[in-house]
Amino acid sequence: MVNHVMPSSLKEALSCIQDGTYTLFAGGSDLMVQHRSPAQIPPYFDKNICYIAQLSELKYIKRDDDQIRIGAMTTLEEMLDSPLVPKLFKDVIKDIASPGIRYVATLGGNICNASPAGDTLVYLYAVDAKVCFESLNEKKILPIQDVIIGPRHTILKQSEMVTEIIIPQRHDQYQTWMKVGPRKADAISKVSCVGLAEIKDDIIVDFRIAWGAVYKTVLRKPEIEAHLIGINIKDIGMHIDDMLNRYDPWIQPIDDQRSTKIYRKKVAMNILQEFIETIGRR
Repeated sequence: MVNHVMPSSLKEALSCIQDGTYTLFAGGSDLMVQHRSPAQIPPYFDKNICYIAQLSELKYIKRDDDQIRIGAMTTLEEMLDSPLVPKLFKDVIKDIASPGIRYVATLGGNICNASPAGDTLVYLYAVDAKVCFESLNEKKILPIQDVIIGPRHTILKQSEMVTEIIIPQRHDQYQTWMKVGPRKADAISKVSCVGLAEIKDDIIVDFRIAWGAVYKTVLRKPEIEAHLIGINIKDIGMHIDDMLNRYDPWIQPIDDQRSTKIYRKKVAMNILQEFIETIGRR
């Protein structure tokens, strides 16, 4: 017998999941697919269900000094409607699924689903977002790359839940978002990418690039990005081959029903080259 609970507060929800016997259910846009059953049969869940989408404490978007704080139960559509959410992040969200899905899918759910093809995650990795998660007796804040450790796998315990996402505000002159899918809308990414670059006096002072669907998690390598820091943009073309070679062993996509690993790797490399060339054409 599976129990269903709908807590009215965050504290009540944390109390419910303390014994580790509950599955957290926010928008359900990923869970309902993962637990689907044959036609006309309700999805099968083998653990108790704790519904949390109704928790108003976790539905907010606010600016705090030089960062934006987003409650974990904030839906993607609510983020599109907020003037506080950066335009680039909105561009990412607009390419996710359909309006119907965006009205129920939550940012916290995207993180906990931990898909290597999760589009919001690509942006969050690129901007060094942090994730807050809590149990009944403890609160932790960690960089997103330390929370997601594999395909659909995070470090969260059964007694913990994501409560907030912290996004630093950025002012990059160069920003790119690219998503390649099997169709123009309502598609899961074959390859996705966010690129950011900040230039001062023609010198690159910050360069970041993150890919989705090319590695076991979202791929970002700050130690490789650092090789472009301090480069004059008029000389950046001379570094393209070096950057491609440095990323080559890390871009490790798979073959699946959406695409082949050969195609994915070629697309990822083309995106990197085009982004660097765009900076050089300034």
